[in-house]
Amino acid sequence: MPSLKELKDRIGSVKSTQKITKAKQMVAAAKLRRAQAAAEAGRPYAERLSAVMASLAGKVSGDSAPKLLAGTGSDKRNLLVVVNTDKGLCGGLNSNIVKAAKAKATELLAEGKDVEFYLVGKKGRAPLKREHPQRIGNHFDTSTVKTPGFEEADAIAAELIAMFDDNKFDVAHLIYPTFQSALVQNPTVNQLIPVPSPEGDGDGGDAVVEYEPGEEEILEELLPRYVKTQLFGALLEREASEQGASMTAMDNATRNAGDLINKLTIEYNRRRQAAITTELIEIIAGAEAL
Repeated sequence: MPSLKELKDRIGSVKSTQKITKAKQMVAAAKLRRAQAAAEAGRPYAERLSAVMASLAGKVSGDSAPKLLAGTGSDKRNLLVVVNTDKGLCGGLNSNIVKAAKAKATELLAEGKDVEFYLVGKKGRAPLKREHPQRIGNHFDTSTVKTPGFEEADAIAAELIAMFDDNKFDVAHLIYPTFQSALVQNPTVNQLIPVPSPEGDGDGGDAVVEYEPGEEEILEELLPRYVKTQLFGALLEREASEQGASMTAMDNATRNAGDLINKLTIEYNRRRQAAITTELIEIIAGAEAL
């Protein structure tokens, strides 16, 4: 049974923790506005680029299609590009991404395919290494920059495209969180390489469009940009998801700390009152004995 001093020290400790979680919640809320605006601003560009590629990809097929679009002709070797955060204290965000990556790996392995992981961010490395120690490949460290941007996406895309050109994998899947709100960040799994042919014919419909230079040359330029754009969008979504999850987690931690402080305060007051009552009884009993 803790003493009054121990209870008082514990109340002070929880109050200090509550101040920290409250401060982090406010910081995350401030960062969330910027991160959410950046993520939402990047989505229209990616959608428009997909529409342009749909129009071009429908006109290119067979041997004339670039390798990034046509693929290697096989889907045996799969690379899972997993985008996690570099910092913790963001609830179950990273564990949900890791869970989605493990589920995708299990699905591919059950089909008799080879799986390798390419890890972006620090927090997903340990759990994946514990379960798939032989399947961890390269990783990209984003912790050295304050906010990862297009430069980091460009570097990741360049490395992945070089690996694809060297026939180190056949298919790459991108696994990252998609920000919906501060309460909801859903893991998303999309094929990244070879670039999937978008459905439909884009915004052009049946209109006759002449491209200069030809479709093949334009696709040669657009396909790497498309990969970079997808990775850049994933990094933006990750930042918004991290701040949203962090704000929610810190809000819950602050509330839980408040509840714990109330319980400890009640316990402290009861113990203190009991001690005072005991002292009064002893004083009264001593006076009556005299």
